[in-house]
Amino acid sequence: MKPFLIPISLSAALWLAACSGEAPPEEQATSDTEQASLSEEELAIGTPIDALKPQAAPAPSAEGVAEIEWDSLIPDDFRPDKIFEKFDIDNLTDDDPRAEELMKELQALWDKAPIRPELDGRAVKIPGFVVPVETDAEETTGFLLVPYYGACIHVPPPPANQTIYVVTEKGKGTKPKTFDVVWVTGDMSVQRIENDIAEAGYTIYAHDVSPYE
Repeated sequence: MKPFLIPISLSAALWLAACSGEAPPEEQATSDTEQASLSEEELAIGTPIDALKPQAAPAPSAEGVAEIEWDSLIPDDFRPDKIFEKFDIDNLTDDDPRAEELMKELQALWDKAPIRPELDGRAVKIPGFVVPVETDAEETTGFLLVPYYGACIHVPPPPANQTIYVVTEKGKGTKPKTFDVVWVTGDMSVQRIENDIAEAGYTIYAHDVSPYE
């Protein structure tokens, strides 16, 4: 995983937002209409997928395919907020020696974030932001799907249980740009994937990747 390069206060806000499915209050969009038409330049770092509304209702899921939300990937007993309580984060400054210790503990927790094993083998459909990993001039056959804008590039990666590695068949990939918003439909695996960008707690073998519109 890449080193953390942003202030600890911002990191904490974004990480907690990722686990709760909520954006930091100052970054909430003001209306569904505005949310639906946000361009890449208008999206705020940390904007969660839940803040964006598709311009049209998604097509009904295919028989046997469950449309899931990001919160459903997190076990009920995953409580990263306990670390913040331990370090009294409200009184912790960026130059405090304890800040580095906190970041190390958070990174270890994020990499080993528990998953829901009962999702293994499920046919699912989930929306998210694209971070390309395996791509060429023709197509993208492997990418990370993340729940908020800027993850893994502009800000640290979300926990492993909030990062999905998406694999498409050779010749059936798409060519999404970084942070395009898409629906991914496919078979879920709890196989953990690690690469230079982030650690993914889940893998989806995709049957379909379509725009979130």
